[in-house]
Amino acid sequence: MAHSVRDSFKAGRPTFSFEFFPPKTPEDDRLLWTTIRELESLRPDFVSVTYGAGGATRDRTIEITERIASDTTLLPVAHLTAVGHSVAELRGIVGRLADAGISNMLALRGDPPGNPLGEWVSHPEGLSYAGDLVNLLRAHGDFTVGVAAFPYKHPRSESVEQDTAYFIDKCRRGADYAITQMFFEPEAYLRLRDRVAAAGCDVPILAGLMPVTNMGIIDRSEQFTGAPFPAELGRRFAEIADDPKAVRELGIAETSKLASRLIDEGVPGIHFYTLNRSRATREVWANLVSQPVSG
Repeated sequence: MAHSVRDSFKAGRPTFSFEFFPPKTPEDDRLLWTTIRELESLRPDFVSVTYGAGGATRDRTIEITERIASDTTLLPVAHLTAVGHSVAELRGIVGRLADAGISNMLALRGDPPGNPLGEWVSHPEGLSYAGDLVNLLRAHGDFTVGVAAFPYKHPRSESVEQDTAYFIDKCRRGADYAITQMFFEPEAYLRLRDRVAAAGCDVPILAGLMPVTNMGIIDRSEQFTGAPFPAELGRRFAEIADDPKAVRELGIAETSKLASRLIDEGVPGIHFYTLNRSRATREVWANLVSQPVSG
């Protein structure tokens, strides 16, 4: 296995990776580690652990990332956000992760606590932008640094052009790769890739995907992506909304088709948002590699 996400791109094939979030209860914790063990067998290129809304789960994120590094064969990526932290605190977090042998980071500005779309206020002794966090990481070690990309533009950006400029700035500050917010149609990713390439930036952009396994995901998709759920696809789900099994089957099929199309288009990697459950991700994976899923 590669020692960094940066190295994994040298394999000459699309990377595959999974994202987890810190659990809140003992039962959630058991579910997370069951999921991690089930997905470990698929030998992903890396896994990432989110920071939680407003950085609220900082300590749990660090603990889980450290345990993945020490107790599994997986390559962990730690999310790091600027929300609510002074520069001194951020340096301390980076140092703790580095001491645990973790050298892969995802640098994010983060959302305000309590309301992702609320007013963003910097810590008085902190950082204002994800690009500043990239700079901090670059100044403190040989880290592989990822950043976020937004196929539909970040909800706070005034235009697609402005959002693209912000993204290019993060890359020029030293980002090694990017992971997109989730999207549900290939054109969203391809337009983003074309905009970035036209600006002269060749940083790999991994496609962030999450299967629709229930109607609630569609209901929250605008918050997730900053754009309405695709109308035609939404109509197809609405027609079967009263049949949870059919909704799930359609979600798996559509995500499998989307991932296959993106691979055909030369995407450098697929990043699955798992919601700390393995089965939907394993089913999509099986569709891509034509193997049955057990369990």
